[in-house]
Amino acid sequence: MLWKKSGAFAEELRQLADADTLAFGGVGFAGTLLPATKAYFAVEEGLRRHGAELRPKLEALLDRAKPAGRLYAAELLTHIDAAAGRAAWQHLARQDAEVTTFSGCMMGTTTLARYAQDRLNN
Repeated sequence: MLWKKSGAFAEELRQLADADTLAFGGVGFAGTLLPATKAYFAVEEGLRRHGAELRPKLEALLDRAKPAGRLYAAELLTHIDAAAGRAAWQHLARQDAEVTTFSGCMMGTTTLARYAQDRLNN
């Protein structure tokens, strides 16, 4: 992924903001990567060189994104800085919105609070 001076990772951040499902790998029997999962991996790769520029955009997603997008943002913030990640998980631990998750071909649901609490405890 090439860094563009204007709108860097704009499409990927939009995909994360609009994510309906949280999945960090392929889903279903075919192991298909969801668009938001692809966007997550692209932004994750960009963090190595552009974490400082992406951090405020990811922090904004904690309040603006759909629930799955909020979780993606918190995970990415954890990759930038452990303290920023912890603050993000603490913020989400107070939110009860439901989120659909996928692990392989297993679909589930949880809440932001439950997911964030699990991340804080590990």
